[in-house]
Amino acid sequence: MKNTFENSIQLALWQRETDHKIASNLLNLELAEAIKTYHAGFPQYGKTPLVSLNSLATTLDVAHIWIKDESHRFGLNAFKVLGGSYAVGRVIAKQLNLPEERLSYKTITAQETKDALGEMTFVTATDGNHGRGIAWTAEALGQKAVVYMPKGSSEERLQNIKNHGAEASITNMNYDDAVRLANQMAEENGWLLVQDTAWTGYEEIPTWVMQGYMTMALEAYQEILESGQKMPTHIFLQAGVGSMAAAVSGFFRNVLKSEDLKIIIVEPDQADCLYQTAMANDGTLHSVTDDMNTIMAGLACGEPSTIGWAVLKSSVDAFISCPDWTSAQGMRILGNPSESDQKVISGESGAVGIGLLSELMSESRYQEMRESLNLNQNSRILFFSTEGNTDKQAYRSIVWDGNYAKPSERI
Repeated sequence: MKNTFENSIQLALWQRETDHKIASNLLNLELAEAIKTYHAGFPQYGKTPLVSLNSLATTLDVAHIWIKDESHRFGLNAFKVLGGSYAVGRVIAKQLNLPEERLSYKTITAQETKDALGEMTFVTATDGNHGRGIAWTAEALGQKAVVYMPKGSSEERLQNIKNHGAEASITNMNYDDAVRLANQMAEENGWLLVQDTAWTGYEEIPTWVMQGYMTMALEAYQEILESGQKMPTHIFLQAGVGSMAAAVSGFFRNVLKSEDLKIIIVEPDQADCLYQTAMANDGTLHSVTDDMNTIMAGLACGEPSTIGWAVLKSSVDAFISCPDWTSAQGMRILGNPSESDQKVISGESGAVGIGLLSELMSESRYQEMRESLNLNQNSRILFFSTEGNTDKQAYRSIVWDGNYAKPSERI
């Protein structure tokens, strides 16, 4: 089903598949707790804030809004390091035949581990955040990293990666071609590819990356549980290739076991490969090509992850394709809160869900969409702001200068 609204907001409702075995095996509470313990062993670990936006909830006439603020993660301003650091740890454990229970920061950074491994080079493609996480992890382990970025990537994000000692460059390719380049260079040089998307024949490491993201989901779940509040009725998750969205949706679908929980995937309309796959609903993955020009750089991915889709198709209830102004609106709302709400500095990829909700709940023309998603006064909605202002110049141009305004508000 497809509904097209003014300004290109599009909805595809999805009938979840009933087979939950993949998500149950890969994204369960026991494993999430073990991975969180691994992350907690890093000296930089700290639980990121789960912020309640009570004033915004009142304004939008919903029961509750939470947003997990990942700008505080490991001092790197984004969540991506969770997946990269866990995957690299698993790679090292496999290289040394270490049992999973011995996987820890202390073990993988020990001198005897470095002596046994020798010099390793981890290679990846990224718009910025994943690559920075890989570079940071390699630096912590005394190893090397090579990072390829798609054309149009931010110079600030490039420098952030280089600051961790990585060899990094901006290519003249789009994201998916940069991934292919990283894979080619790994094969030619004997490097280890640590990519956050999967394809046939390359799924083990991306699975570990996806599982690493569960620490973020588990923290949010535990914080809500400890507060005594009721669990979410809705979770909005932004998606690029779909790994983060799969990790969080699979985790919550397994843990909450509620058929009433609505999980909605949000993508930029210039890179909405999951939305296109859902719309086609023909059993195959559908890609978006060309440059994918969107301000949501972290979501500018044209090819769905195979393992991500395997989880999403049994966990998700709807896919929404959004124009860039939706993200910009979310950034401004979070950066300029009303009344007692806490300010959240959220980047382009982190704020799109909030921007979308504000539009859906404020405009009468979206009544049908609200009803189809069961969004109403009883809704308790969870969001994940997956990055802060990782490109400060771009952030200011949107939040300070008002670029990418909603079309009806442009002068």
